[in-house]
Amino acid sequence: MKAVLFDLDGTLTDPREGITRSIAYALERMGLTPPPLDDLTFAIGPPLRRSLATLLGDETPVAVERALALYRERFADVGLFENAVYDGISETLHTLAGRGAVLYVATSKPRIYAERIVRHFGLDAHFEAIHGCELDGTREDKRDLLAHLLPHHGVAAGEAAMIGDRGADMVAARHHGVRAIGALWGYGTRDELERSGAQSLCDRPAELAALL
Repeated sequence: MKAVLFDLDGTLTDPREGITRSIAYALERMGLTPPPLDDLTFAIGPPLRRSLATLLGDETPVAVERALALYRERFADVGLFENAVYDGISETLHTLAGRGAVLYVATSKPRIYAERIVRHFGLDAHFEAIHGCELDGTREDKRDLLAHLLPHHGVAAGEAAMIGDRGADMVAARHHGVRAIGALWGYGTRDELERSGAQSLCDRPAELAALL
């Protein structure tokens, strides 16, 4: 593969603590009792606005944007770094880049946060570019993100692979004709990934180089 696209949350890094605690903070500030943190992991990966609407039981833009603003209030300063790189990721990125693959980050997280996280953990040297949505939700749908990323960098879909842990990653990859590889170390289940079109599944980051 000449180009390899990596999801961020649940694929490169484990953001469990930062995301779930920031969601709980937002719900509390809105006068709600948040569920246990373990029950909030469903929100890791998919566009956050949808997950907040589900938790609020209210899809009105005013309520969702208020919750999102409160989430970002904590996440931007604290939750961003309550995070850890998965074992084997750094070595895998080094190996792939050494073989001549061009690497990109493709995440539904806002780009300004993704860039800070990737730099913080020293992964930025491996990537050609980091792509995420805008704060207003533009390109939050990963299909839209890849529709922007692929032509922007002149990446041919047939020569690219998408590595991600959620169904949305697989759906976006298949939509554009990109090879879809499910990361089983993240937050999506084997069933979710297979139902969403994963063409290959990988148990550990260290296995990616051989798979690609």
